[in-house]
Amino acid sequence: MIHGIKTVLTYLLGTDQAGRNFRVYPDDTFVVSYARSGNLWTRFLVANLVHPDTEVRLSNIERLVPDTSNQSNRALKRTPRPRFIKTHNYFDHRYKKIIYVVRDPRDVMLSYYHFQRKYRQIDDDYPLERYVDNFINGTLGSEGWGTWHENVSTWIMTRYKDPNFLLLRYEDMIEDTLRELTRIASFLAVDSSPSRLNEVIALSSADRLRQLEKQDAQVWIGTKNRRQDIPMIRVATSGGWRTDLPQECAAKIEAAWGDLMSTVGYELTTINETPAGPGHAVRVQIAQRSPTP
Repeated sequence: MIHGIKTVLTYLLGTDQAGRNFRVYPDDTFVVSYARSGNLWTRFLVANLVHPDTEVRLSNIERLVPDTSNQSNRALKRTPRPRFIKTHNYFDHRYKKIIYVVRDPRDVMLSYYHFQRKYRQIDDDYPLERYVDNFINGTLGSEGWGTWHENVSTWIMTRYKDPNFLLLRYEDMIEDTLRELTRIASFLAVDSSPSRLNEVIALSSADRLRQLEKQDAQVWIGTKNRRQDIPMIRVATSGGWRTDLPQECAAKIEAAWGDLMSTVGYELTTINETPAGPGHAVRVQIAQRSPTP
């Protein structure tokens, strides 16, 4: 009974965390990824795309594309429909329309490492060789999202053929942002000209996000009261693991998740490519579904 009273009170006060436990509507669109996979950038692309008359900033991104980890049930329920919602949640059958962003787990690990330094969750001298074990085992304080492998596989293996599932690779978004944003606009049925899409890209660029972070650091929940000497938006590139990640760390990730990495098109450098199995068909389908701009 006491637990029930506490649950009701936190809901009424708006101090609960929506997490996985919130009402889903049929017209919701979800921006989903494992942590540190380009989700903030994608939120800005989507927000600038669907709110052309609004200046999108960190100070209002939680209203335009709210994060289930940062918002209460009441706040999500009050968000005007159709809602665009950001989450790191693993597969949930209630989510019908999904933009899923996947990133090379070797880069994800590096980004997560610096993120946890920013949040004072690990010390600056925490060894990467030890951190990679936590990353693979899913003991980073992100148990609710699963590991990278668990999170990515639950979505791709269940939804990759679904027309309401758009798979984006962070590396492809970096390589040709206009092409991938064109895919997003088509998926959302937003009629946007090339000039408008280029404007959205400029408004969502890493340089602009870094500028907004300096201006809104003590306003946005993602950076408020966090270390200011480590930016939330760091290099915003792909492949940094090749120079910044010790080979033994990369080898551990590839040994643990090489099958799925190959499935989504990531080259393995320390072990041989895994034999084509069920995932091979997924890889072919992903390639076939990538439309030309």
